Amino acid sequence: MSKELASQDCEANDFEVVHVGQFDYAGIFRERRLRRASFEAWARAPKFANTLAKWDSADSLFADGPHLTEDVAIDWDSLRRWSFENKAALVIADFSGESRELMPRGVLAGQIERAAALGFDVKAAFEFEFLLLNENAQSLRSSGYASPARFAPDNKCWSGQTAAEHAALVAGLEQTVEANDIALFSIAGELGPGCFEATLGATTGLRAADDAALFRQVTRAFARQRDMTASFMPFLGEGYPGLGGHLNLSLIDRATGNNLFSASSGQTNQLAQHFIAGMADVVPEAFALCAHTVNAFRRFAPGSWAPKSLTWAEWTFTTAIRSAPSVHDDARLEFRLPGADCNPHLTLALMLGAGLDGIERALVAPKPAGDLGPDDIQSGAARLPANLADAADRLSASDKARRLFGDAFVDRFSTACRKEHAALARAVSAQELARYIEG
Repeated sequence: MSKELASQDCEANDFEVVHVGQFDYAGIFRERRLRRASFEAWARAPKFANTLAKWDSADSLFADGPHLTEDVAIDWDSLRRWSFENKAALVIADFSGESRELMPRGVLAGQIERAAALGFDVKAAFEFEFLLLNENAQSLRSSGYASPARFAPDNKCWSGQTAAEHAALVAGLEQTVEANDIALFSIAGELGPGCFEATLGATTGLRAADDAALFRQVTRAFARQRDMTASFMPFLGEGYPGLGGHLNLSLIDRATGNNLFSASSGQTNQLAQHFIAGMADVVPEAFALCAHTVNAFRRFAPGSWAPKSLTWAEWTFTTAIRSAPSVHDDARLEFRLPGADCNPHLTLALMLGAGLDGIERALVAPKPAGDLGPDDIQSGAARLPANLADAADRLSASDKARRLFGDAFVDRFSTACRKEHAALARAVSAQELARYIEG
């Protein structure tokens, strides 16, 4: 979309305010709010602070300067309504120079361009589990984040009772999500107190990741406006479920529009198996791209539903990759390892980049995992990193990751992960104190 058409679109939709920004390593949308006339003036030579590629979710810098503004390119196709303010829009502006290859959306764009060169379009959709808590920003801090008050403590998985009791809340969230032009398939109750799952609608690659990141922001804002907290933290502790951020992906033939994972046999076809083989080869080494926080690894504790190694099977919920084959156009692969706090752009870049590598190299997929449980390790299956520090070291040492995602990004992101690990390395939990302080 050209600048002129975007301006016309603002006028046609009666937009008076534009929120413009981009996503950082934590998947947070960092923005500036501009009146329309100010936005149009800024857009003549747009720039944004390059600190976005150098700080963490706590706004702490982990990389050296220079700290300055760099040129950005406005993605006019990303323009969407922003429902939290009257007559407002949101648009994404990515770095166009040196920092582009360091940013999550730029890394994903590179993999989508690679897919296009191979004749593929990408169709994808995220699913997020999340918790609603009866806490606001002040009450969480006043209690020191201890024992958050639960919402719907009587909830059971897929409970019709929960759906009936909280129908107005769920319908309100659905309306708010759709008012921000986020594709949505469903919202329903899930396993655990206050636990819900949202399945987003399938759309094109960049848009799918944008929708996913903005869905979390919209959901958090919706909850806070009701004196609640929406948490996407993968594991809150005892009594809570692990929260996943699963990603579904299909490859589409650019010439015909056909789903290339579909097969007349109704089984996982050869192209999909090459894709799976690439994931099995690359993901264990580049796992940090879909698990970039300390808490993400808590979800992989024994006894959880999260798989512990790189496995696959058809229709099986306990494997890392769940193949959903079909004779119709809904055939897809589901990546079930990421937690709900994953960076959507990097998670999709990892899945797509690894899968394309498997196709290009005609790799052979490992045998399906069959009836293994989530804690079982299939013979020959690659184990996942034990923690964030291990994941950062594996990423930094991976020639495959460097070949697919570039040295500059791998160096910067592995540094970010090491700093994130170090930020909590000396933290001691209440449970540790209770277990050891008097022993």
